[in-house]
Amino acid sequence: MVELPLIYNLKNPMKFVVSIFALILTNLTLAQAVKVEVQKTAQGWEMLRDGKPYYVKGAGGDTHLDLVVQIGGNSIRTWGIDDAQTILDNAQKQGLTVMLGMWLQHERHGFDYSNRAKVEKQLNHFKNVIDQFKNHPALLMWGIGNEVDLFYSNTRVWDAVQDIAKYAHQVDPNHPTSTVTAGLDSMEVALIKQKAPDIDVYCVNTYGDIGNVPYNIRKWGWDGPYMITEWGPNGHWESPTTPWGAAIEQSSLEKAEVYNKRYTQYIAANPHDCLGSYVFLWGQKQEYTLTWYGLFTKEGKPTQAIDALQIAWSGLSPSSSTPSIAGLWVNQKNAYSGLHLGANSINHALADAYLIQYNQTPNDTQNLRYSWKILAESNDKKAGGDVENEATEIPGLIKKGKTKQIQFKAPSEEGSYRLFVTIEYQNKIAYANFPFYVDASSASQKPHSVRIKKFTMDSFNP
Repeated sequence: MVELPLIYNLKNPMKFVVSIFALILTNLTLAQAVKVEVQKTAQGWEMLRDGKPYYVKGAGGDTHLDLVVQIGGNSIRTWGIDDAQTILDNAQKQGLTVMLGMWLQHERHGFDYSNRAKVEKQLNHFKNVIDQFKNHPALLMWGIGNEVDLFYSNTRVWDAVQDIAKYAHQVDPNHPTSTVTAGLDSMEVALIKQKAPDIDVYCVNTYGDIGNVPYNIRKWGWDGPYMITEWGPNGHWESPTTPWGAAIEQSSLEKAEVYNKRYTQYIAANPHDCLGSYVFLWGQKQEYTLTWYGLFTKEGKPTQAIDALQIAWSGLSPSSSTPSIAGLWVNQKNAYSGLHLGANSINHALADAYLIQYNQTPNDTQNLRYSWKILAESNDKKAGGDVENEATEIPGLIKKGKTKQIQFKAPSEEGSYRLFVTIEYQNKIAYANFPFYVDASSASQKPHSVRIKKFTMDSFNP
């Protein structure tokens, strides 16, 4: 809000009036909505912003906005309205748009969509949200609910989604509505079509199954536009596991390959049906591990996958080299070996790291910096992105942990652990981790076979 001057010159009233008019005009301009619409074309669907085609190259998160722009992105996504005014303002300054999320309550968290009073209270809350932000120039579209279908049974949630979407259309003719499901299911497609006709764009959060979305969404009856509003590496629930049930995480190199391939083959390849996407996660969080989904480290340093996004979004290679990791071995075994170690046993680990030299600079691998740590397997694993506590680090086990090859002692207590390695070069990060199990006795160090076969990059693709 622009404040009026407290002191003015009454000897020149005309000048004062002109000044006030200019301030009011400036304030109105700052709050003027930019019209966004989706329209049917001869080829399919497209989004228009300010009358021009607008294909979303988006990041799920609200940090490092300058880097979103730098690598070719144009939009960000939120899941709720916390700090919405600041996020919208910051996005506007960077020339970015915002898919503004409305976090509807979930049945799995105890919300009862048969309780009319609670549903009405939630509706009124989001009516106020729509009224408050509908004219912000950075607003792109409304995201009404995120994965409300996860572990649910009461389909009245879609009635609540419809009520909010209907109100948005009544008071805001400038922005489309959307809702987001956890993956894609024929039942949810049918229910949204039936119960929420005011939803303009069907949004899907999908990971390993992303290759099936373009075909299935049409097969199951959605004939409108859609977006991929979370995507990235294979989810922990769909990854191979060790015999003791620990999911095996892809390395930063494997993730970079996945980000590039999934964007080019399953998102950008369908521009007439898919209006764009939001990559997950533009930030960092503990979800199964410290590194599974975040495109940044906890310290805010960019990881290898961001280079893959830059190439996919802009067609341009980064201007500086980035570290990469070809493999991580413990006692000459890889992460799929189901490795058991004896308590307090002495072991060896090796990280095969190198530099990707986009700018043809001299090989500078001698300046790669290594960091190693051992963490107990997380015992606070949840679903749907719910907040998790970080796993506990076990200190004092690694000898000389600043080189590519280390010696470490296995923990003394029986259980599941992970060895993490981080490789840094000029503030860019590559990483990998290795799950292993410590037996109570050092007599049992024989490797066990992994529960299911090793998956390749194509394992989840049709």
